Amino acid sequence: MPLRVRRSAVFSLSAAAIAVLVASPLSSQQAASPIARYDMDVGTVTGLAAMGSGMGAGLSMMFGGGGNKQAHELILRLGSASAAADGKPRADHFMPAVAKLGASVPLLTPKPGTRSDVPEDLPKDFQRPKGRLLIYWGCGAKAGPGQPVVIDFAKLSAGQVPPDLFAGAMPVDRSVTAGNSKTYGEWPNAETRKLLSGDSSLLGEHRIAGNYSPEIKFALAQDFMPAITGKSSPLAGGATQINWNSVANATGYYAWVMTAKANSKGEFQDMVWWSSSASRQFGGALWDWIAPAQVARLIQQQVVMPPSQTSCTVPAEVTAAGGEFALGNLYAYGPEANFAYPPRPANAKTPWKPQWTARVRYRSNSMWLLNGPDMDAMMRGDSSEAEPPKKKKKCKGGLGGLLGAVVTGEGC
Repeated sequence: MPLRVRRSAVFSLSAAAIAVLVASPLSSQQAASPIARYDMDVGTVTGLAAMGSGMGAGLSMMFGGGGNKQAHELILRLGSASAAADGKPRADHFMPAVAKLGASVPLLTPKPGTRSDVPEDLPKDFQRPKGRLLIYWGCGAKAGPGQPVVIDFAKLSAGQVPPDLFAGAMPVDRSVTAGNSKTYGEWPNAETRKLLSGDSSLLGEHRIAGNYSPEIKFALAQDFMPAITGKSSPLAGGATQINWNSVANATGYYAWVMTAKANSKGEFQDMVWWSSSASRQFGGALWDWIAPAQVARLIQQQVVMPPSQTSCTVPAEVTAAGGEFALGNLYAYGPEANFAYPPRPANAKTPWKPQWTARVRYRSNSMWLLNGPDMDAMMRGDSSEAEPPKKKKKCKGGLGGLLGAVVTGEGC
């Protein structure tokens, strides 16, 4: 699934949620702002998150089959305090041959009046959720005290946000965006349809050159992270056990689950959102790339699970309040590489005026359906695994309709 579509699906499922932002702390070094900043977000995706590999393969992975299938994602953003002399900004990222993207990819500058760093419009047929959102958190067979926090969508639409909805506070990440750059370029974009292949690599020399920023050059010794694969199984009493493989270079893990029940009219009444955090920390930058130092602090706060942990129990109340099936998501946060020219002085008291800085962040992510049927057996026509066919109902189009039908257990 293309990144924009995948983000739309996640946004639609959590339309009533209030995001919490996370970022790396600022350095105490006295440094002038660089002319150019470059962000390179590197991801490995499996399951529903990799549905761009084909609907059949995506469905199989979504239901827990063929979980070793993986895809790669790469997000490039260049921001500069300078403008192109001719008023026509151009920039390219020249890749190593092992990336299999050609000699370079263009960093396209959005047309005036457009922004790529804000949520895209919801689909025309999108209906804002009715009813309530029930929020649970923490690993355990039973939900902890004070749960669930209940949000009435009608009150939320009227601007009535419950006080102290989420616990704690996190610093804001200053990623490169069109809004904080005089000139900005990005990839993927509408100008190129190049796609990373499953065996693409980023190891080697990288060069970013354009007419509105100094030339940026660095070499990567860290490639895409290994895939993370989530599995789930029901436990006695209604809880659900989720397990995942240990991912090399992972700095920490985070999981969330979304489920819902519909009434006889097919309308969602209660949506249920659960997070593996021991406190009420949801969404925002926890769905993004996070610096290792920040992950370490979040582990201390029990917001993120340590890299030694490879299982977590979803409380029975989540299944009871939601549907039999639920959409699960796992994140393995990874290392980060930083580059600058001239390099940062070893002496923190020495003034530093870099021409450019570059940040490369890594993560691995998987999305799948908890406690779903054996999709591999169903696709083989194994009647012992597949339920008898039901009368088909008319489903809403797009991924939202598909997920709605799957989550509520109603066939299309």
